[in-house]
Order: sequence, then C-alpha cells, then structure tokens
Amino acid sequence: MISVLMPAPLPPLIQDALDKRFLVHRLYAAPDKDALLREIGPEVRAIATGVPILTQDVSAPVTGALMSAFPALEIVANLGVGYDNIAAAWAGANGVIVTNTPDVLTEETADTAFGLLLNAVRQFSRAERWLRRGEWLKGQFEPTASLRERTMGILGLGRIGKAIARRAEAFGVKIIYHNRKPDPSVGYAYCDSLLEMARRCDILMIAAPGGPQTRNIVNREIIDALGPDGILVNIARGTLVDESALIDALREKRILTAALDVFADEPRVPPELIAMDHVVLLPHVGSASQHTRNAMSQLVIDNVLAWADGNDVLTPIAETPWRRSPRRNA
Repeated sequence: MISVLMPAPLPPLIQDALDKRFLVHRLYAAPDKDALLREIGPEVRAIATGVPILTQDVSAPVTGALMSAFPALEIVANLGVGYDNIAAAWAGANGVIVTNTPDVLTEETADTAFGLLLNAVRQFSRAERWLRRGEWLKGQFEPTASLRERTMGILGLGRIGKAIARRAEAFGVKIIYHNRKPDPSVGYAYCDSLLEMARRCDILMIAAPGGPQTRNIVNREIIDALGPDGILVNIARGTLVDESALIDALREKRILTAALDVFADEPRVPPELIAMDHVVLLPHVGSASQHTRNAMSQLVIDNVLAWADGNDVLTPIAETPWRRSPRRNA
C-alpha cells in the first residue's frame, strides 16, 4: 500500500478518500514527529497538505529539507490555489510534482473580493453597526464615497484577477493591471510597473501570488501613490502588503480605506486595524463556501488518485509542469 504523509489536518472529505486507498501517516498527530519521519522516510511517495487557513490554521511548511527526507517522493498535492507553503523550486529541481486547486475557487474568491470593495467604498459594515447601536434614531448616516468614475488597478491578472475585472466592468469601473508581463488575451491597459499603476488608479486590487518574491511588494510608496481617495483591497496573501505602512497611511488619512481578507501573520490581526471602524476586515474567507471547499478537496483527491493510477495529474503548478512523475519514469 502506498504511504502518504499528511503534515497538517485536511478536511474530512480528503481524509476519508485517502484512507480508503492509501496508508496515511498524520504527522500533526504524532507524539514524536521526528521519530515518525525517520521510520516512514523510505516509504513515503506522496504528501497531501494545504495552506494554513485550510488546515485548521496548522502551519506545516513542505520545505526542501522535509521533501529530501523522502527519497521515493513523487507528488505533493496541495489544498489551495496558492502554494507558498511549499518549496516549489526545490520540487521542480528534484522531479517532484506539485499540484494545487485552481479554477474551482475562482468565482467564489472574486465574489468576496468585490464584496469587500463594495463594503469598503460604501461603508456598509460601519452603517450596519451604526444602525444596531440605535444611531438612526438620532439622524441620518453620512454620505459615503462611491464606485462612480473610479479606476481599478489589479495586481495579478490571473484567473481570479480576470474574474474580479469582469465584475468591476459590470459596475462601470475602468480596469488597468500589472503582471510580470502583458497578457495579450485581454483588452485592459497594462502598466509596466506597480508604482505606475498605483499612480493611475484609486482602487488597488491585490490578487497576486504570495511568496518571497512578492513580500511587501505593496509598500509605503505604492500605498501613497493611491492618494487620499484610494482604496486597497487584498484577497491574495497578507505578506504582499507592508502592514505597518498601510496602518500609518490609514491613520494619517493618506488613503481613504482598506478591505482585507488576508493578513501577514494569520490569524493574528494587528489591533490597530481592528480599532479602525472604517476598515473592512474578514477572516480569510475568500473561497470559504462549503460548495467551493468541497470542490477544492475533490481536486486534491483527484490529483492524488490520478498519480497513483499512473495517469496525468490534473493541475500541476508552473514550477513542476509535468503531468506524470519524472521520478517514476526515470
């Protein structure tokens, strides 16, 4: 029976399916993790894992050092479209397939992103709290900012970024974007630099991957470029934004507001942000409908089963583009 390592707790749908087919070693439940790794090292051929928000906030990075402990390892199946919890470059250099769960969460996450934006610009959460306190009996809630005549700059025009753009267009919002390179399949204006885009937009929508390459890419200079009517929305990873710089800009009213589903040190949210009544905060729920989480879980299962049966995996990441294991075929 094939041995599969599970470093962190995954949803029951995945656990039940893998238990029926494989010998699953739950590292997170082991009294002595090092001893378990030494014992099963030669046997493990697959790792099933997920980003912390999908593993009960258990952080269990799949590092190069961890993968190197398994000489027979062929695949790492990740729950989540982002995979900054995995040393993808090491996997690519060592013939280990990494899969993720794209597409199935695109529309749900885009819905959340646009909901965040609407909430922030119209201050719906603050208005509801105001009503519940009985303030309406004393007078009208003040007029808010509007989506009218705004430009959205999207950082990361991938699957989710494009889905957000479609929603923004339906609301009459102009779209520009910044990627590593232009996308010839879209008609939106491309900005060569993030700073250029920030100067040309008043909504910065962050939908780019996390990881060392993008850490704090949205820094003080970028935030200031949005201007006093600027709105920052982050649906991607908290690590993309310099949180201290954002807090200072909000406190000093150098931007209008922010709407955040993600944070640099989840689930710990800076108290300065929590204290700001005009800022919209969500607990990383971008894809957190049961429908979408089940679809993501099923894609993890389908990838592992396809690999085990010698078939093509469904969703390999860019760093490991092979559909079948190079190690198996070597």
